[in-house]
Amino acid sequence: MSEHETERWRATRRWRRPLVILSVGLLAVVLMAMFARRMLPARVSAIAVARGDVARTLVLTGRVRPPARPHLGANIAGTVREVLVREGDHVARGQLLLRLDDAQPRAALAQARAALATADARATSTADQAALSLAQTTRDLERARTLHAQGAISARDLEVAERAAAVARSELDVARARAPAGVAMPLAEVARARAAVAAAEALAALTRVTAPAAATVLARHVEPGSAVVPGQLLLDVSLDGPTELVVYSREENLRDLRIGANAVASADAYPDSTFAACVTWLAPVVDPAQGTVEARLAVPSPPSYLRPDMTVSINVEVARHANALVVPLDAVRDTGSGAPWVLVPRDGRAERRTVRLGLRGDRAVEILDGLGAGDSVLPAGVAPGQRVRAR
Repeated sequence: MSEHETERWRATRRWRRPLVILSVGLLAVVLMAMFARRMLPARVSAIAVARGDVARTLVLTGRVRPPARPHLGANIAGTVREVLVREGDHVARGQLLLRLDDAQPRAALAQARAALATADARATSTADQAALSLAQTTRDLERARTLHAQGAISARDLEVAERAAAVARSELDVARARAPAGVAMPLAEVARARAAVAAAEALAALTRVTAPAAATVLARHVEPGSAVVPGQLLLDVSLDGPTELVVYSREENLRDLRIGANAVASADAYPDSTFAACVTWLAPVVDPAQGTVEARLAVPSPPSYLRPDMTVSINVEVARHANALVVPLDAVRDTGSGAPWVLVPRDGRAERRTVRLGLRGDRAVEILDGLGAGDSVLPAGVAPGQRVRAR
């Protein structure tokens, strides 16, 4: 090693020595701080035991159920002539929605009405016909007498006129004896004609599809020109009425569900908006295939954005205790065991204390025994016997 290199090596050693001493000192300081921190009690935020309401809810998923959803179909075969509504249209009771080609039914109706008019003309009462015949033969007899006096007709012609008038008078007497004057005698021909008219009108009415009640059109399944057959689905509508929610809950929840239970619901499409609901009906049977029970909830004030079959999340309140002694649920350990316990600060350490629980809510639990108002419990993460400084 040359003299120059030796001098350079000595300078490097002189520069590294202070750096090593400084590093060792910093490490010693860090170790001492860690040791001191471990020896000091941990600072934790204690939770005061207070009185308040505790509630337990069931979280269910359901759908918006329309009051009624009839499927409007065709009762006769034909061709769609006109569809007068579109999806989303609101219609009134009796409003015409769809019309089939009615050329043949209208022709049949016109023919039946003509037959009825003919039958009515023939159905004039026998007494009226006899009276008209007597009046005519009486006029003919007076004319014959005048002509016979003038020598214009023979005695034989006069006798014929007298005989015709006598026959007409006899027929009128018989008709009046059979029925009161002015009362029409119903005939089988008239009855058949009226039945034919009624049948033709009913057939013509089948070509018109009308709304059974005020409703909203959900879907149209045919267009003008479509050929339809009896029973074919033409339109889907949702009748106006109270809005309901339908849910299918597991059967183990049946003991908690009750009619009249309040609920808060929100549509999945509008999660930031909630609305009130109430359980109004529970199915009398359980679906054996799914192991579920159907429940329906009324919505007193449904929001305008609700649509049939929309998915909703529902929180049904199944139990509530007011003015109960409560602590946060996560502060209680071994809640599923027969001896749940909490940690309380005592003489600078976390002390274990057994408690008796009441109603278990979603985020809080009722304390029946083991704690009193004004006591404090330690949060999760603190171990029994650990030194603590509770705030």
